[in-house]
Amino acid sequence: CCEWLRCCGGGEPRPRTVWLGHPEKRDQRYPRNVINNQKYNFFTFLPGVLFNQFKYFFNLYFLLLACSQFVPEMRLGALYTYWVPLGFVLAVTVIREAVEEIRCYVRDKEVNSQVYSRLTARGTMKVKSSSIQVGDLIIVEKNQRVPADMIFLRTSEKNGSCFLRTDQLDGETDWKLRLPVACTQRLPTAADLLQIRSYVYAEEPSIDIHNFAGTFTREDSDPSISESLSIENTLWAGTVVASGTVVGVVLYTGRELRSVMNTSNPRSKIGLFDLEVNCLTKILFGALVVVSLVMVALQHFAGRWYLQIIRFLLLFSNIIPISLRVNLDMGKIVYSWVIRRDSKIPGTVVRSSTIPEQLGRISYLLTDKTQSQEPPAQKGPTVTTKVRRTMSSRVHEAVKAIALCHNVTPVYESNGVTDQAEAEKQYEDSCRVYQASSPDEVALVQWTESVGLTLVGRDQSSMQLRTPGDQILNFTILQIFPFTYESKRMGIIVRDESTGEITFYMKGADVVMAGIVQYNDWLEEECGNMAREGLRVLVVAKKSLAEEQYQDFEARYVQAKLSVHDRSLKVATVIESLEMEMELLCLTGVEDQLQADVRPTLETLRNAGIKVWMLTGDKLETATCTAKNAHLVTRNQDIHVFRLVTNRGEAHLELNAFRRKHDCALVISGDSLEVCLKYYEYEFMELACQCPAVVCCRCAPTQKAQIVRLLQERTGKLTCAVGDGGNDVSMIQESDCGVGVEGKEGKQASLAADFSITQFKHLGRLLMVHGRNSYKRSAALSQFVIHRSLCISTMQAVFSSVFYFASVPLYQGFLIIGYSTIYTMFPVFSLVLDKDVKSEVAMLYPELYKDLLKGRPLSYKTFLIWVLISIYQGSTIMYGALLLFESEFVHIVAISFTSLILTELLMVALTIQTWHWLMTVAELLSLACYIASLVFLHEFIDVYFIATLSFLWKVSVITLVSCLPLYVLKYLRRRFSPPSYSKLTS
Repeated sequence: CCEWLRCCGGGEPRPRTVWLGHPEKRDQRYPRNVINNQKYNFFTFLPGVLFNQFKYFFNLYFLLLACSQFVPEMRLGALYTYWVPLGFVLAVTVIREAVEEIRCYVRDKEVNSQVYSRLTARGTMKVKSSSIQVGDLIIVEKNQRVPADMIFLRTSEKNGSCFLRTDQLDGETDWKLRLPVACTQRLPTAADLLQIRSYVYAEEPSIDIHNFAGTFTREDSDPSISESLSIENTLWAGTVVASGTVVGVVLYTGRELRSVMNTSNPRSKIGLFDLEVNCLTKILFGALVVVSLVMVALQHFAGRWYLQIIRFLLLFSNIIPISLRVNLDMGKIVYSWVIRRDSKIPGTVVRSSTIPEQLGRISYLLTDKTQSQEPPAQKGPTVTTKVRRTMSSRVHEAVKAIALCHNVTPVYESNGVTDQAEAEKQYEDSCRVYQASSPDEVALVQWTESVGLTLVGRDQSSMQLRTPGDQILNFTILQIFPFTYESKRMGIIVRDESTGEITFYMKGADVVMAGIVQYNDWLEEECGNMAREGLRVLVVAKKSLAEEQYQDFEARYVQAKLSVHDRSLKVATVIESLEMEMELLCLTGVEDQLQADVRPTLETLRNAGIKVWMLTGDKLETATCTAKNAHLVTRNQDIHVFRLVTNRGEAHLELNAFRRKHDCALVISGDSLEVCLKYYEYEFMELACQCPAVVCCRCAPTQKAQIVRLLQERTGKLTCAVGDGGNDVSMIQESDCGVGVEGKEGKQASLAADFSITQFKHLGRLLMVHGRNSYKRSAALSQFVIHRSLCISTMQAVFSSVFYFASVPLYQGFLIIGYSTIYTMFPVFSLVLDKDVKSEVAMLYPELYKDLLKGRPLSYKTFLIWVLISIYQGSTIMYGALLLFESEFVHIVAISFTSLILTELLMVALTIQTWHWLMTVAELLSLACYIASLVFLHEFIDVYFIATLSFLWKVSVITLVSCLPLYVLKYLRRRFSPPSYSKLTS
């Protein structure tokens, strides 16, 4: 099997040598470049769908019931009375799955059929994406999707670089700068790529989209040329070329693509509501077994009693409603449609339509320090800069450092009047747009522009700044050390063309820069002051390098970059040799523009009984300030700052100190949290869950997911995670209900979430209105479907008891099918349109949401009440029909079935709290369908009898007795013990 898989390109992934333009020289077999997101193929679709349905007990149970009707001893009626309901349920599922599969197939076919240009010895040829092979030289035009993972060889841009849009890969909306291999970029034309003898040595396929290690070698030069390759030289599949035309050599295809390897199905979320309904159906199954055993026991287990048990199981199978699952699934589709169509929360996307009821029962909201969508007048975060000893030269040097140490590139766009090339040549401010991988980077460059030092040009090897006096300062970029989450800093080495001076600039988080800069007595103090103002602090430093010092560093750095094994470690070691005794220049603080809508939203959530936990990567002081500014903590609440602990003893003492506090918010760092969870997990979570609010700062993405998991395990309550960045994805996927905000940090969180919103303030309406309505509607719908099934099952039980416990069905054929479909389906399903209060009232009084947290709309108590109602009404109808019928059995059927239909329609009317015009239509349409069908039901109902006055008064009396007491009880309850929302609706 292993040999066969290896031959088909399915063997263990290994490093590879790829010759430019010669796919036939491959050293191993590679998968086809085909994207396939389908779960099934033509042959496995039907078996796969049926297996996924019948692996659940209750679906298998109904299948066995239907199959049992092929056995003569077990047959109770016509085959279609069992097979039609089961077939309908399966048909709905198959059609839904088929639609999803067809959509996937169309999307995949569209991607796989996209046409690209391939460089060959015979010139440029057109090729489909699915026919691209490892080693092909592919030309990708501007705004075209990259079809495979490639190494960037050439660009048409004169600055020798290109930009990529990577939002569909990593969720980040900012463009990424990519650099071609220097050796191939210097070739006169793209066709010359086929004339040189060169290859790329690449690492094995990896899931990591942010790192890459490889080498480029040209053998036909003297001496041979070798260049190191990193993430800056890559073009990953799924990204879009944003500038120029590029040429690349294909490295990975098909399932070895970075984008495909990162496409993993998140854990399948099953709503708490669905679990509760499943629990109730298990109780109903137990009742089914008990009733069947009692019926056989009352016959003293006479004869072939085991066959009688099976017949009674079939006879009372309506106790478990087969239509329950279909009704609830269709209801979820309606809720999702209503959410998407809500004009008050435009742009909201429902990515998981299976858990809308979860939105109505959230107890803990975990959120990053989300930025809401900002108005167009604001350009981005606010920047504050502090410089000690503000002499003119030091201020100038600090501003110049901020203007040079970044990854921002100015892009000049044509405005319809000015030529683009001319605009770039003249550095026209009206045509300039900044592109970077972070909004903070752009904000810093915009700040230097506001004080007079403007970034006007940048390419792969140079940068230009314009002074207030319109003088252009030219700098050569010698090296760039990008920011990483591990290093928490970035650096750049530049040469001033006017003086020849070489300077190493660096900026980073204060925690790492404190050990890099020269000793001073003000860094820690000022960092704390800025953090308390709610700013994200960056420390900026510089170091002047002599020519010999730089040449020595460059030799060691190039050697480290050419290493294939442990490259990252070797490169980091070389860079760290420069990061010593750097001169501290200034501190920069970037402020999030928290909108006014964040505060009322958080206040609404608190009033609704939802506890808010803020999990952020900021400093402790910054996180504390943000919590206060956003009103996460009320004015009369204290804040307990959990001091830094490093061992078990310190954690024990601090927990004891915290235990003595009451009704205070907790602020804790990620390091202290890790220690507490290691030694005192239960004690810490018990105390934290009692807090009105918790702020966790310096929190890693894995810690965020861990906190969500612990809250679920320790409290058993539902959690909702809200985030807007890639570092929030793990938290969002781990939570019971994930909400992504489309913000400046990109779309990754939005794409991974169950629900996507465009502004943080939309969260309030999503929970208070749609979550509340979805939960209450599904609760009413599920209990009414159960009531409908229990009513007819109770009538069957009474009928069998009266007629000597015979296993004879009361209703047969179309009656039993029509009862749960055309006669009652539409009125019952119309409950998904019901609501107890208007949406404005639900938003104005979030306390209404608090009532749902106890699960009262669907509980064992409400279930028992509906069971008792069903038993009462079923018994009343059946005994009434038996008492009032005259001579023929068919009259019992006519009286009881008509009374049953009318009772169900009246009960729907009793349950509805706010009438919708579709509810009225559903009631009248169902009644009309029943009356019209009586003409065709002469096999089961005496048509002449139902036209008599005797039939009408008997049905009226029975229906009145079954429904009137419930209407009276409803009136008395609303009169003397009204629900919390009733006063608000008056």
